[in-house]
Formats: sequence, C-alpha cells, structure tokens
Amino acid sequence: MHNKWYWLYKYVLLGPIARVWSRPKYVGGENVPMEGPAIMASNHQSVYDSFAFPLVCPRQIVFPAKSEYFTKPGLKGLFQKWFFSSAGQIPIYRQSESAGDALTEAATKVFEDGGLFGIYPEGTRAPDERIYKGRTGMARVAMASDVPVVPVGMLNTGKANPIGTTLIRPVKVEVRIGKPIHPREWAKENGYDPDSREVMRPFTDYVMHALSELTGYPYVDAYASDVKKSLEAGKGYPAGTEPDLKA
Repeated sequence: MHNKWYWLYKYVLLGPIARVWSRPKYVGGENVPMEGPAIMASNHQSVYDSFAFPLVCPRQIVFPAKSEYFTKPGLKGLFQKWFFSSAGQIPIYRQSESAGDALTEAATKVFEDGGLFGIYPEGTRAPDERIYKGRTGMARVAMASDVPVVPVGMLNTGKANPIGTTLIRPVKVEVRIGKPIHPREWAKENGYDPDSREVMRPFTDYVMHALSELTGYPYVDAYASDVKKSLEAGKGYPAGTEPDLKA
C-alpha cells in the first residue's frame, strides 16, 4: 500500500521544515523491521504524532485516522483529505458498530502488502504526558495476524502540538523504538491461548507498560477518553487518575 505522495510529503513538503522546527531525535531505529509487516504501536499525545514518526522512520507507515479528517466539505476539506492521505493515513469510521472489523480489514491490507501499520492503542490523544489504558483492538489485530508489535514512544509531541492547536511549536521531539514483541509467542509463554478472548486484555496491558517504560511516562489504569470527558465536563480528573504534580 504505497502512496505516491508519501515521499513528496516526507522529503519536499513538510519534512524539511519539520526537521528544522522539531529537530526530531530517533532512538532504537534498529528495532524497526527493514522488510515485512509489523504493527507500530505508539502512545498518542497529538495529531503531530502521525507526522513526526514518518519523518524519521526509513519505511512508509500507514496510520488509521478518524474519518472526519477525510470528509470535510469545500476546498479546505479537499486539501485536508489530500494532506492526510499523503502522510500515509487512511480513514476509519470509529463510531460505527463495525469499527473493530474496519480496523482489522485495514491492517490486513497493509500486511498483505508487507507494510507497517501504525496504531494508537489508547484510542485517542492523552490529556497529559502519561500512558493511558489501551483498547484491545490492537491485540485482536496482533493475535489474528501474528505480525510483530513494535512499541513506539513519542516524546514532547504534546508540547509541540497541544490539543486544540493547529500550528506546530518549535519544541524538540523524540521518537523511541522498542524491541519487537511477537504476540502469539508471548501468549503461549504466558499461559494464554492466542485465539482466546482472555489474552486480549493482558497483552494490551503488557504493550502499554512497555510504552510507559520506553518513554518514562507514568502509566494510568484508566481510558484516556473517560478522563478527557471528565475534564471537559469541568469535573476534573476522576479519582485515582490525578497527575502527580511532584513528579
């Protein structure tokens, strides 16, 4: 699944500017498979994550993105659709009942082409610099396909592009790549049937804790979406999820 605009975006349009503006640091690049399919499982701080990682990764990455980025009307909508498509992103209708099937179908197409499929297990952008509980969609795709899951730690992208902002701020970002995890092998080693529903939550939790260790960000045992809803409603952080201001 190669996009003819991807390399134009990376090396001509946004890439040169972003490299100067964000000065991205790339650590652990040797852990990215140089060929064959893999799941790149990343923490999610901002929209910029889906642009900053492709700038430093030597291979093209396909990210699922919310369908709203591809369906806005007018010239602005057409440009936005082209821009997100050129960055290797494909629309996923996350609110539909078949969103899980759509994710699996999209990933399968990428794997059949021997490509890298980027995914954010948190399901939405985190409200702060912490790692939140992951959704199990990533685990379902991983166990069904048995392609390696490579943890990707994004640092400072939330500061470079805070939620609600459009322009990228001149903040140095860092991308850290962890060692690949082989899902079905992990399941068997830890006493789970790779084809069972029971393996999905523990495998997801394992990947999220790997991301916490990789980034140095604390882990929060709550969904980011629930915390964001509470904050947006003016209720503050739910009990047990408050940031440690002394950290």
